[in-house]
Amino acid sequence: MTAPTYTPSRVHRLALRVAATVALPVGLVAAIGAGVPGGVRTGLLAGVLMALVASVATYAAVSRQIAGRLELARRTLREARKRRFDALASLPGATGRDELDALIHQVGRAGRTLQREIERLERVESYRREFLGDVSHELRTPIFAVTGFAETLLDGALDDDRVRRRFVEKIYANASRLDALTRDLSDISKLETGRLQVTREPFDLGALATEVVEGLEHAAREHHVELAVRVPATLPPVLGDRDRIRQVLTNLVENAVKYNEAGGHVEVAARLRDTGDVRIAVVDDGIGIPQDAINRLTERFFRVDKSRSRAEGGTGLGLAIVKHILEAHGQRLDVESRVGYGSAFAFALPPAPVGSGDGAMSARQPAPSERDGA
Repeated sequence: MTAPTYTPSRVHRLALRVAATVALPVGLVAAIGAGVPGGVRTGLLAGVLMALVASVATYAAVSRQIAGRLELARRTLREARKRRFDALASLPGATGRDELDALIHQVGRAGRTLQREIERLERVESYRREFLGDVSHELRTPIFAVTGFAETLLDGALDDDRVRRRFVEKIYANASRLDALTRDLSDISKLETGRLQVTREPFDLGALATEVVEGLEHAAREHHVELAVRVPATLPPVLGDRDRIRQVLTNLVENAVKYNEAGGHVEVAARLRDTGDVRIAVVDDGIGIPQDAINRLTERFFRVDKSRSRAEGGTGLGLAIVKHILEAHGQRLDVESRVGYGSAFAFALPPAPVGSGDGAMSARQPAPSERDGA
């Protein structure tokens, strides 16, 4: 490696000390060598001249080879302390030829690590501020609504039976939204910090999909959307946390219903893949998702259509919770979508070990859509 050129900005005390240490014995040896044949005066003059030459040469060598590189390391550390990392570009990219190059290389590595950590902390701080702003906004809307309706009732609307009932229903709806938001915030906090553990046990995926679909049939009818389950009866039991996977499927099916059009279809399908795992997909023919929004879907409070999301009463945390539950299972959420044609949200689960399944799993009842031949 070619040694970098260092330009000392001031006299180096280290170089002066080394030069002085070298000059004394060199001058003494020269004085003795010249004084033996030429006398004391000649010896002294030769000693002074040799000491001066040796000190200048030593200072130059040390200043270039040692002190200059130490100055570079010191200047780099000072700049890093001030969060200016441009100096890192001038440092050796490898350990080099000696211990000082290795030291400077380590300074560079430490500086780059510090730079990455500062950038990470800045992203975390920005994320924290954005999250607090989102939470306060999400809480403010239903709280203001509850407060406004309650004040109206207290100001005299309690005497009007028709107004009273309508306002109490609105208060209840907004209180329910607050409850859902706090529960989702609690879940996502536990998932992100690892305090919410998943319990992996064999379960019948088809039976679970049927439960989810039956629980959401009322919401689907209100949106004039048809639900279906397509899970082969021969599908083996899967391994996972049944309650958490129910939460995943519920969130995905709810979203598929909300972001669909009247007369649309939502299907929960599963199949055994050649890789040995089971792929589960929630497929709809709804409004679809723009490609530039797909990568942000699992961000907390991110909404593609904000006006429609708020009208439907979602918390904006559903897909973030789905992401963390699947990550706790060692899986990921795959999303395919096309605007105007619909979306598919899919993930995989491993099959349960042979012999670990419950014999009752194969006795599940078909979903209403399956009984109807949909």
